[in-house]
Amino acid sequence: MYQLIGAPVSLYTGKVRSYLDFKGIAYREQLATPQVFREVIIPRTGVRYIPVLITPQDQAIQDSTEIIDHLEQQFPQLSIYPGGPRQRLAALLLEVYGDEWLVNPAMLYRWGIDENRRFAIAEFGSVRLPEGSAEEQYAAGLEASGPFAGALPRLGITEHSRSAIEHSYLTLLDELNKHFAEHAFLLGERPCIGDFGLIGPLYAHLYRDPASGRLMQERAPHVVRWVEWMINPDSNRQGDFLPDDQVPASLLPVLQRMFDEQVPVLLETARQLQQWVAANPDTNEIPRAIGSLRYRLGDMQEERLSLPFNLWMWQRPHDFFAGLDDQDRAAVAELFSAEQITALTAPLPVRVQRQHNRLVRG
Repeated sequence: MYQLIGAPVSLYTGKVRSYLDFKGIAYREQLATPQVFREVIIPRTGVRYIPVLITPQDQAIQDSTEIIDHLEQQFPQLSIYPGGPRQRLAALLLEVYGDEWLVNPAMLYRWGIDENRRFAIAEFGSVRLPEGSAEEQYAAGLEASGPFAGALPRLGITEHSRSAIEHSYLTLLDELNKHFAEHAFLLGERPCIGDFGLIGPLYAHLYRDPASGRLMQERAPHVVRWVEWMINPDSNRQGDFLPDDQVPASLLPVLQRMFDEQVPVLLETARQLQQWVAANPDTNEIPRAIGSLRYRLGDMQEERLSLPFNLWMWQRPHDFFAGLDDQDRAAVAELFSAEQITALTAPLPVRVQRQHNRLVRG
């Protein structure tokens, strides 16, 4: 049986758990307590990140995308990767958007609202000291959650950017609510990899945390219904993607939001990584951050770290588009604007790979 090591409070654990439940894969979940970190996670993976999947063959896999792709090979039925070029590209893009950009509102609402913050601290404490008293758990949670709460400025989440992040998120909720009023999932009656990218932040932070959960209930009930389907999949609801490689028009505003907000950050990160490699020609391992950049939401600009891991994720839709033949490229061009296609084809001078759960030059 598979073993999922993670925590209810963890964004990426929520993503993998949702996938396992949708596929009906038998697993047991293990809390990532300090003892489990010392005895299993760090010795087996070399890093301190969750989730980790231990396979029946005793292989330890870390990173939600690598876990899902490994399992897709083992359980190809009801694939979450559409076959058509437009649907496949949209799904890959929306995974990047959920995994790497919706972290911003997820972190803001968790650590920037007192009720959510207290809830999250208690959750961290229950993982760190599962047998402790409420007071002991809260004290442990306060210590354990410190690095997460302290990460906000590094992500460009500040008082200056707060209202712009909130506005972007609330508009996204409205866009998704309109979409899910008509469709069970992003691309029809079956979840795709994009659904699993979105479920991490929208469930583990923005639905579970109490204040943001009430906001979602009040503002976007169809998003709530989608979240609840994703975390409690109905075995009788095993449909298919929309026919004829359709991408619903209701998803186009969401994709446009990604290209407006996140893609410029990705392209600037790629430029900075090229500069970093030129300045460090003998260094193979890439650090988690290579400097800082300015990002824009509407008229607001703020500074954040340049994070090369985002490029590892961006390579997935970028490479998929690069590998299309002329006919499929023409089909994609009917969906995406010329400006978006230009961004998709922008060169990535430095390839990023994951080796032993660390970023290295490709």
